[in-house]
Amino acid sequence: MAGTGVLPRPRLPAWIRVKVEVGSGREEVTALLRDLRLNTVCAGARCPNLGECFHRRTATFLIMGDHCTRDCRFCGIPHAAHPAPPEPDEAERVAEAAVKLNLRYVVVTSVTRDDLPDGGAGCFAATTAAVRRRLPDAGVEVLTPDFNGDADAVRRVLSAGPVVFNHNLETVERLSAQIRCRATYRRSLAVLALAARLGAGRIPVKSGLMVGLGEDDAEVLTAMRDLRDAGVTLLTVGQYLPPSPSHWPLARYVTPEQFARYREAALDMGFVNVAAGPLVRSSFRAEELAGNPGRGMTAETGKKL
Repeated sequence: MAGTGVLPRPRLPAWIRVKVEVGSGREEVTALLRDLRLNTVCAGARCPNLGECFHRRTATFLIMGDHCTRDCRFCGIPHAAHPAPPEPDEAERVAEAAVKLNLRYVVVTSVTRDDLPDGGAGCFAATTAAVRRRLPDAGVEVLTPDFNGDADAVRRVLSAGPVVFNHNLETVERLSAQIRCRATYRRSLAVLALAARLGAGRIPVKSGLMVGLGEDDAEVLTAMRDLRDAGVTLLTVGQYLPPSPSHWPLARYVTPEQFARYREAALDMGFVNVAAGPLVRSSFRAEELAGNPGRGMTAETGKKL
């Protein structure tokens, strides 16, 4: 890449190469999402697990459009200062997709919508409610933005009765301001702590970290302790992979052995369950990590928060 000023990404080590999945499952999911006009974080964030997840007939639904009002340096989702308004029937279309895929566990995330008065909390609540109406026995996990720290927004999402509330811390404190747009390390911890307090043990709180951005192992352990102190009980730790040469550069590939050490350290801190590995992402095999908590939990439980 002479003359570009950008160093090429190091060659992928053997442990991080992804098997390409083909077959009817992937094709069916792709067609269904196209027909229902739905976005997924799998495609939007260029997740390396897209092929496997679609092959297994699962997907993480991305609501409120495919453009984000923030422009974080690690993320592949396109930025727009003024995205299109959320579509009023999107929640029902997500529920329809979940029914057609026969999902037992539905993960819903979103772009960040700082342009909306509630940050999109109402869309999360509506989508959770729509899925629960169509699939009463399914679990719904939400992976939310920080809502700019708005306690009412967090409360509204929880009141819809998700079985897991997830918000990613993303990285260690030293790097947070450099790679995250508008979000802050301490505000994310405050949102997680609020969700843990409001959930009162009925709704587990989850978060995720990326490694390989320039942090050291001691900083990762500190971030884990901060998350545990905030009441987080479910944790994911995965390898950062730059979506393009213009994104935050890769500093290192973390070995599977180090990921195993992260997991053991996190369990020793008191996390209930931890997924740590090169290809782990926030919603990858989320049902397995959560143990499908609260199967059959009613929305009424959340409304009492």
